[in-house]
Amino acid sequence: MQKKTVQDYIRTIVDFPHEGILFRDVTTLFADPRGFRMAVDQMLHPYAGMRIDKVVGLEARGFILGGAIAHQLSVGFVPVRKKGKLPGTTISEEYSLEYGEAIVEIHDDAIKPGEKILLVDDLLATGGTAEAGIKLIERLGGEIVSCAFVIDLPDLGGRKKLEKMGMDVTSICEFGGL
Repeated sequence: MQKKTVQDYIRTIVDFPHEGILFRDVTTLFADPRGFRMAVDQMLHPYAGMRIDKVVGLEARGFILGGAIAHQLSVGFVPVRKKGKLPGTTISEEYSLEYGEAIVEIHDDAIKPGEKILLVDDLLATGGTAEAGIKLIERLGGEIVSCAFVIDLPDLGGRKKLEKMGMDVTSICEFGGL
């Protein structure tokens, strides 16, 4: 029997949320204890021995991964949320989606200048949400060690966008197409 990879645990749903889209569903990965542990371990591996002060997770599935990774690293976790979801004082960043604009926020005291940050999310598509998260972290003085994802959709150009910004980008697996 062939050993499973993280990609084997990810389900594809056709025509969700719109016709012509192949949605890569990580809930099946999260639901399987072996698959989830494998994903977290593989996301951590490139950073063994590196200084990381905090993990920043992008809403919403980045919270699941980011919390687990922060726990394994024994560091703090910081959420980047959709506008209006965080209590207290925040800073915000607007970004473009395929169908309009969105805004994400972070607490203005969540990151101290010079802290080393690992940005985490489940999927890298166009890179818009990650770019907004990077800008928020940098505005607070955080230094991004890397951006880590379970899935990269290279045909949508997100990795290239983040690398053009000078970011190190890692992913566990790729899916071609949209």
